[in-house]
Amino acid sequence: MIAELGLALLWIAAALACLSLIAGALFLRAGPKDLASLVRPASVAQGVLTAVAFALLIALFVRSDMSVELVARNSNSLKPMIFKVAGAWGNHEGSMLLWLTILGLSGALVALFEKRLREDTLIATLTAQAALSLGFFAFLLFSSNPFNRLPVAPPDGQGLNPLLQDIGLAFHPPTLYVGYVGLSVAFSFAVGALVTREIGPAFARAMRPWVLGSWIFLTLGITAGSYWAYYELGWGGWWFWDPVENVSLIPWLAGAALLHSVAVTATRNALRAWTVMLAVIGFSMSMVGTFIVRSGLLTSVHSFAVDPERGTFLLVLMALYIGGALTLFAIRAGTVAEGKKFALVSREGSLVINNLLLTTILALVLLGTLYPIVAEAMGEKISVGPPYYNRVAGPLALILCLVMVAGPLLAWRKDDGRKLWSRLPPAIFAGAAVLFALVLFGGKIGILPLLGMSVAGVVAVASLAPLWNRNLRRTPLPTWGMVLAHFGVAVALAGMAAESAFIKERLVAAAPGETVRVADFAVRFDGVRPVAGPNYTALEGSLTATTPGGASFVLKPESRMFPGLMGTAPTETNEAALLTRPGGQLYAVLGQPVPGMNGAPDRYQLRLWWKPLVWWIWLGGGLIALGAALALIGRAQLLAIWRVRRARKAEERFAP
Repeated sequence: MIAELGLALLWIAAALACLSLIAGALFLRAGPKDLASLVRPASVAQGVLTAVAFALLIALFVRSDMSVELVARNSNSLKPMIFKVAGAWGNHEGSMLLWLTILGLSGALVALFEKRLREDTLIATLTAQAALSLGFFAFLLFSSNPFNRLPVAPPDGQGLNPLLQDIGLAFHPPTLYVGYVGLSVAFSFAVGALVTREIGPAFARAMRPWVLGSWIFLTLGITAGSYWAYYELGWGGWWFWDPVENVSLIPWLAGAALLHSVAVTATRNALRAWTVMLAVIGFSMSMVGTFIVRSGLLTSVHSFAVDPERGTFLLVLMALYIGGALTLFAIRAGTVAEGKKFALVSREGSLVINNLLLTTILALVLLGTLYPIVAEAMGEKISVGPPYYNRVAGPLALILCLVMVAGPLLAWRKDDGRKLWSRLPPAIFAGAAVLFALVLFGGKIGILPLLGMSVAGVVAVASLAPLWNRNLRRTPLPTWGMVLAHFGVAVALAGMAAESAFIKERLVAAAPGETVRVADFAVRFDGVRPVAGPNYTALEGSLTATTPGGASFVLKPESRMFPGLMGTAPTETNEAALLTRPGGQLYAVLGQPVPGMNGAPDRYQLRLWWKPLVWWIWLGGGLIALGAALALIGRAQLLAIWRVRRARKAEERFAP
């Protein structure tokens, strides 16, 4: 009964999306004004019904209702409750329903709370949002029904992929999807503004919170996903340039460019065409990622690879949405004025260079991601790995950081280059000091990590420049947010560069009682013991790591075995053990046993890494997201103050 109710709600929500689309389109074509009054409530009802349908899907997973095909394929009655809940979106159909739920709720929030746009622009925005929703409703209902029943319910389910049975599944996909869908709202705002030709500060102010919010969640999602892969997969890396990792990075790059561009349009009435185009590109990259992950074109632990027919469905949707938006932009491009002029040496000019670099990096990453897929379709097997991305994107990223340093130090509209140089000495001195220290005492370091740590020093000091000579108590929250986000970039960059430059690794086969040295640690292998988890068995290793100062710490890596369920094969995974210290992390993985010779005890493969400052990468990501959140809160406060002042002026104007 729950599955049938959930499916019925999806059909009703799809009908409401269709109603919003038709009513909005007719109103925009000079139809009756009464049609506009249908769009808002239909958008709200659609979002609510979709959310209820998704809640019902979660209830089916919690109840372990094996008569539902999705539950039987992705859950099991023995799973811990957190993984039953998270299993609702740890699969293709459920993740698409989560996407659609966030999309519907976003449209409902726009319909309820957006007051800054003209009525026709708001209706055009909600109509565009309804068109997006309707395409995904069609995809779910006709191609990927999450509530499909089985003719005969199995006694139990096949369970969730063991690699996904981690708390990261509860947070990583939802945060990414909120980010993706936030970009879809920005896309709808851009389409609505193009339709009604209202491309100016009001449109940008309405779009900005959605762009900022989506970018915050994308930052959190990518950071959490990086850390999840780092400790869960047991390979010791924080970024693999996996195609599925790339398709989350690409919208983040587009969102970063859009974030800066929309701020200029909102406050300075410039970069209008940039803002519209980046809004289209941002959502387009989200659609490209959705297609790649679900088309079956690649195999990855991150992907929900399915059959090519569903991939074709998504490809058609992508062509309709992206092609339609680009066609509309081409038709209206002549009416999109760039707004107020500015000099190259100005804050706006630095943001234009910033956007050019971000979009160039985006294009290079997209090329490296898609080229092997296209080449394989033409019969040639090609692999594009980290060396390509490091060589082409790394130098551009460092240049981007230096441009980011200059931006906040420049005045709006026009500035003097000599004044800029007079503001840079502290930052230049910091970068030079880091470079000098590394050359003298750092040993043999690659050129890219060396430059990365030096640029991180420049960015760290320059990011604080907006606070110089200011009353810190009266500094607006958006300024604090910018400072914190830019400082977070410096922290993350320093962590990436230090980990690449100074990483130490040992791979040994050790018997109980043996000691292995890695970096400054003496690691004693104390042995293994069997342990039982809620739905797995494991061999748990015990390692004692001792520092030069005599402090000892125990690490317990595991080799887990998940039993095969309902005809599936057993799966073995490695759970790394991490020791976090101020200077970095000691990372330990327990491998396979090696039988002893002539009665000697078994030895076990141990893989040990010392990763200097690696945790700074995720600290930096958190600081970037926190800085963006402070900016969002500050903008909301400024908006509230502006509305109060406008209301007071209106009262004074009409007072007797």
